[in-house]
Amino acid sequence: MPNIVALHELTTEQMQKIRDIAPDYELIAGKYKELPSGTVAQADIVLGWTSSATEEVLSDHSRIRWIQVWSAGVDRMPLKELEQKNIFLTNASGVHSIPITEQIFSMLLAYTRNLHHAVRQQSQSKWDKSGTFRELSGKTAVIVGVGQIGSTTAKVAKAFGMRTVGVRRSGKPDPNVDVMYTVDQLDQALAEGDFIINILPLTDETKGLYDAGRFEAMKDGAFFVNMGRGPSVNTEALIEALKSGHLAGAGLDVFEQEPLPSEHPLWGMDNVIITPHTAGDTVHYTDRVLDIFIENLKAYRQGEALPRNVIDYGKAY
Repeated sequence: MPNIVALHELTTEQMQKIRDIAPDYELIAGKYKELPSGTVAQADIVLGWTSSATEEVLSDHSRIRWIQVWSAGVDRMPLKELEQKNIFLTNASGVHSIPITEQIFSMLLAYTRNLHHAVRQQSQSKWDKSGTFRELSGKTAVIVGVGQIGSTTAKVAKAFGMRTVGVRRSGKPDPNVDVMYTVDQLDQALAEGDFIINILPLTDETKGLYDAGRFEAMKDGAFFVNMGRGPSVNTEALIEALKSGHLAGAGLDVFEQEPLPSEHPLWGMDNVIITPHTAGDTVHYTDRVLDIFIENLKAYRQGEALPRNVIDYGKAY
């Protein structure tokens, strides 16, 4: 009997949804380290991923044909080896659109309405009305990496009365983006932004993308948000741009080094808002991943091409 191995905790109801679609498959669920040795290698489909399973997945006796990962990013996976074994790889792109968009705007609003300072004052029981109170309306948001998350972010930005500028490899228009640039035009786009929002995945091309030159290309007083990947930003260059005042502030959810060391200078900067890589977290996460998985599972069982979120190994996303 073919089987599906789920490496994430599923409720009874969630497991039943999978069984309803694939009653001829055995469903095995459990944390990788708790499963009998060789369980993953004998799976036809793996739901979830852990680096601990890499050796087993890539072994000569592995029969895996498809892996559905829990994340949007796949940069930490052995993509070259998975491609060589002709394993389909699908990600969780689209699951994060709502929570990450809301996290982006929580940072933008905290900055513009001075809430980050108010929270610090509250912890000290201080009534302090000082600070600059800005507005989002009429400002320009530059969204670097217009996929599903970027499009949702642009839609919300328009609701706030903002002008939207997008950057994507294809340059394909988006109904929520006023002006779209290609990656080759990144510096031109950055120069227009009051708010720069990075949502790019990590690839060879995006690693270290935001260096001193890129921060210099941004307009004076811009606010930088990173919801993509930490290694896409040269942290020292970011700190220098913040210290010099060229950047007014930053909202950061991802970092080159995680967890961010307690002695790191970013912690002590009043114009920086930090969250511990939680932007994509939501109580609805598993249900949304399963929606993707089940739609693909229906096609897989019919011998059809997987319709959603198939990773292009050549692009690494």
